[in-house]
Amino acid sequence: MTVSERFQEIRTGFESSFWVANLSEIFERLAYYGAFASLALYLQDQLNFSTEQTGTLTGIFGGMVWFLAIFGGAAADRLGFRRSLSIAYLILTAAYFLVGSIGAPWLAPVRNLMPLGLFVGIILILPALGVSLVKPCVVGTTARASQENVRSIGYSIYYTMVNIGGAAGPYFASWSHRHLGVANVYRVAALSVFAMFFLILCLFREPRKTGDKPAPQIAEVARNFCAVVGNYRLVLPTFLAALLLRVGLWIYPNLSVPWWIWVGLLALILAGFSRFMWFLALFSGYYIVYWQMYISLPGYIHGYINPHADVELVLVTVGLTVICLTLAMNLLTRRIPAFHAVILGTIISSAAWLILAFQPTVWGAVLSLFVVAIGEIIQAPRYYEYISELAPLGQQGTYMGFAFLPIGIGSLIGGWFGGTLLHHFGEVTHQPARIWWCVAAVGLATAALLWIYDKVVRKDAPAPGQYARA
Repeated sequence: MTVSERFQEIRTGFESSFWVANLSEIFERLAYYGAFASLALYLQDQLNFSTEQTGTLTGIFGGMVWFLAIFGGAAADRLGFRRSLSIAYLILTAAYFLVGSIGAPWLAPVRNLMPLGLFVGIILILPALGVSLVKPCVVGTTARASQENVRSIGYSIYYTMVNIGGAAGPYFASWSHRHLGVANVYRVAALSVFAMFFLILCLFREPRKTGDKPAPQIAEVARNFCAVVGNYRLVLPTFLAALLLRVGLWIYPNLSVPWWIWVGLLALILAGFSRFMWFLALFSGYYIVYWQMYISLPGYIHGYINPHADVELVLVTVGLTVICLTLAMNLLTRRIPAFHAVILGTIISSAAWLILAFQPTVWGAVLSLFVVAIGEIIQAPRYYEYISELAPLGQQGTYMGFAFLPIGIGSLIGGWFGGTLLHHFGEVTHQPARIWWCVAAVGLATAALLWIYDKVVRKDAPAPGQYARA
């Protein structure tokens, strides 16, 4: 096939809805990563949260999206993609505007009704409601609005759009922070997604194909969820108890819970997990390490390297690296088995933070992020490949929804972890470089545990079709 014929195939192989949905994805990612890039500085410098509180709240913002993604696909199928996208962009508009208005006088009556940490935590959960609807809609449109012969190209276009938004977000946050102030980063984010609301209303048409399966019921998704978790009668009540304890500590910050209670709750949850959930729990360590670029790095650079450094611009490094090197790295590592590629990527991303430990400069941070991105490029596509191979027939969607769980778990735990490290090594012992030794140690321990899982557990695992209740 000639280049002109291939171009013609691409030009005619996608419905207009494909391009509209993927264009909106750029602006959704731009808003999300722009907001994330400035969040730690906003919470600590503008709202005067401690380093520990900042870490926890930043982790909530990054983590809740991926928990809700499990159910977002079912909700989007029931509502339809056009209606879901419209609702999602309205939710995101209001959510980002509220994040930027946390300290505004007009919110004072509501803000004064509860502890500030709880108030901010609730607001930071709101963007997750919108993002969890956008993701399945755009991926679903890519599948439905593209012909079979160009569908793989469609997914490549989608992945490219995500990374363009991911690279542009911190850059736009840098510009907004410098020219408009950090609170206005979130108002500009709100404007960008509000524009996408009108784009969807005016140009998006519901993509439909003959032979579409009926949309799954929420109850069906819940049943699959319970089957994949394992002993859900043990896991879910224990998780709920831990969640209520955590919310109670937000409401009554002077109270404390002994460490052994948390350890006991964690042990009960792990005891009820299926083998698949054990793998996801272990792999969460990768994202505890990965999310430190948004949780710990901004405060570290401003507090211990250069208070005037443009942190948001430094964070552009990851997105640019992924855009430029994904194809080359995939070609170089295509012969490595999927599970081994996941372990290799984890080792590289984890060891990358040692560069910053040895070279605590802005350029040291840039180089660390570049190597983190290399590790991400190696492991990310192979991770999803591995998950797809595990999924039993009829449960691919459920398993792929669960594939996002380590991202959410890593952000929530990583928020507490990063805030604790910044407080202890930065403010108590005044040895900030040790932060990155601890971060790297968690990642390398994750790689070691994955290797043990591969040798001990995975070899004895049942066939994929029998895996759900293992």
